[in-house]
Amino acid sequence: MKQSVREIYNTLNTLSPFELQESWDNSGLNVGSFDARVCEIYACLEVTSEIAHEVVPHSLIIAHHPLIFKSIKSFDYQSYPANIARVLIEKSCSLICMHTNFDTTHLNAYFSRDVLGFEALKPDGIALFGAIKPIELHVLSEQIKRKLSVKTLRYVKGSEIVENVCVVCGAGSSYMYTKILPANSCLITGDIKYHDAMIAKSLKLSIIDVEHHSSERYFAQIIQNILKNKGYEVIIRDFVNPFEHI
Repeated sequence: MKQSVREIYNTLNTLSPFELQESWDNSGLNVGSFDARVCEIYACLEVTSEIAHEVVPHSLIIAHHPLIFKSIKSFDYQSYPANIARVLIEKSCSLICMHTNFDTTHLNAYFSRDVLGFEALKPDGIALFGAIKPIELHVLSEQIKRKLSVKTLRYVKGSEIVENVCVVCGAGSSYMYTKILPANSCLITGDIKYHDAMIAKSLKLSIIDVEHHSSERYFAQIIQNILKNKGYEVIIRDFVNPFEHI
């Protein structure tokens, strides 16, 4: 017998309570109906037009990034996100998004421990924070570059040595505006802007910009593994980093 969206939602809510999401977030059911029966389950970081057209009708998509972040004043089929939502609605598909709640319960920890190799970091607001064995910033940056298998990696030098790290998946520059961090700290996150970098240097805070996609690309695999243990079959449909480098 096919599962309902509500049953799968309740399972996800047990694993990563939606009430943990940030106040500005829109995790939960973005498109569809709780009463709909599910033919296939897909997991992806982001719902793209290609994914929306590819999934079979009556499917459930579990995505990290919400398709709908802000209130929609019009539903123009030629604009985002209505162009993608329309395809899902026409195919009777549902979309559940697990964003900052999943960052808190799973993704930050996975990225910090399993990808970057930091074992003893503890929750601190939106970040995981902790002391590490002192290391030169450029050496740490090279290590992270290799672990992420990326060609380039930006960093901001606040000090030569790093003794503490703060890890935030996605875009975590806001963390440095809410915390007074100890000396020789390094924020590891994505989407760092020019003024973020300038402010960090003035605070003697180092930053390693791992890019948004690189820090969150593990979402679909984590969801697949978790739900497999719950008896669900999940199909991964993901995409490459939208940025290209020359």
